[in-house]
Amino acid sequence: MFQKRRLSFWEIWNLSFGFLGIQMGFALQNANASRILQSFGADVHELSWFWIVAPLTGLIVQPIVGHYSDQTWTRLGRRRPYFLTGALLASLGLVFMPNADMFTAIMPSLWVGAGMLMVMDASFNIAMEPFRALIADMLPSDQRTLGYSIQTVLIGVGAVIGSWLPYALTNWIGISNTAAAGEVPLNLLLSFIIGAVILIISVAITVFTTKEYSPEEMALLNKEEESVESDDTTGSLLDIFKDFAQMPLTMKQLSWVQFFSWFGLFGLWVFATPAIAQHIYGLDPNDSHSTAYQNAGDWVGILFGVYNGVSAIFAFFLPAIAKKVGRKKTHMISLVIGAIGFLSIYIMPDKNWLIFSMVGIGIAWASILAMPYAILAGAIPPKKMGVYMGIFNFFIVIPQIVNAFIGGPMVKLLYGGQPIFALVTSGISFLIAAALVSRVQDIDDNRPTV
Repeated sequence: MFQKRRLSFWEIWNLSFGFLGIQMGFALQNANASRILQSFGADVHELSWFWIVAPLTGLIVQPIVGHYSDQTWTRLGRRRPYFLTGALLASLGLVFMPNADMFTAIMPSLWVGAGMLMVMDASFNIAMEPFRALIADMLPSDQRTLGYSIQTVLIGVGAVIGSWLPYALTNWIGISNTAAAGEVPLNLLLSFIIGAVILIISVAITVFTTKEYSPEEMALLNKEEESVESDDTTGSLLDIFKDFAQMPLTMKQLSWVQFFSWFGLFGLWVFATPAIAQHIYGLDPNDSHSTAYQNAGDWVGILFGVYNGVSAIFAFFLPAIAKKVGRKKTHMISLVIGAIGFLSIYIMPDKNWLIFSMVGIGIAWASILAMPYAILAGAIPPKKMGVYMGIFNFFIVIPQIVNAFIGGPMVKLLYGGQPIFALVTSGISFLIAAALVSRVQDIDDNRPTV
């Protein structure tokens, strides 16, 4: 009987190492894209609309990438060509987004910046889900929680570096964090270039240290492991719609958990800087060119580094906690802690107290990056792992699209121009997600370990 071999810790580490660079670039985008767009002239109430392009590209790109990575085989394997291509394209977006003012002779900087945000997010999406599928491809069922937890550790490390880099360049090296109207500070320009370089290097490490199972070996594994009946596919791209209609019950149940989890996260990424600048620093959330506002933005980068650093540490403990209390209860408790972190931002007396809020959010972030995928992997037919991981991304990007459409109007019309209440809404969203976890069926709970 042909079975997947158990991998050592360092083999699993190399398997996911590219995620360090991907998440470093993603963290630079999440912490700084809003104020870069504000530097190019975007109003705070318009920010969520510019962010629409990011999840929209993910909605389109990920299932297509997943479908084709299931169907093709190259000299580099089935998953590796996709995240290598994604890394190269994302690095271009990282270089050009903060340098969008170079293209003012062609079109306004704001539109170039928004376009580069789309390029970056599409490219991150091309790279991310093949990494998720690779873990499920390569690891036996009882190692998947460990695999996704190690992936979360690397995500956290990369995100800490990316989040803290602009602050470090200014406060440790002395590089300026201010610029004239319509320009991006030098510390951000250099941070994005450094992020692009590290992204390519880290993905290359995974590409050249990992050997995927051949199509013949995968065929044998499919016969041994497939736990969900599925029809043979024609290999047509239209099969994505058929697969969507036939998604496993566990995936449907997880979709609602994902919706409210990522609705909350999107609110954090879009509105954290203006919310904290106004609510904690007492600044005008539209005054993005002042030194005080840039200092607030750099501090938000530090806070984002804190929650990502906490997620990296907490991820080490996730396998043990999940083994003790189960994946579902682990995820539920983590989301409740994250909700408390969000809600506490409103009552914190100064910027330093926000670190405690980020600890709670970091615990939830670690679980969001690991537990749903560990639960999902056991419910998906192995030969459709890529396409279903891509389809699962629908329930990450759809809530972001919804938040992108309604977030700005809510801040302007419902919250009286106070973006802090967007973060309170994120906390409530996390509580709803935690309640919905109880409905999820984890198939691996009833499967004997190997």
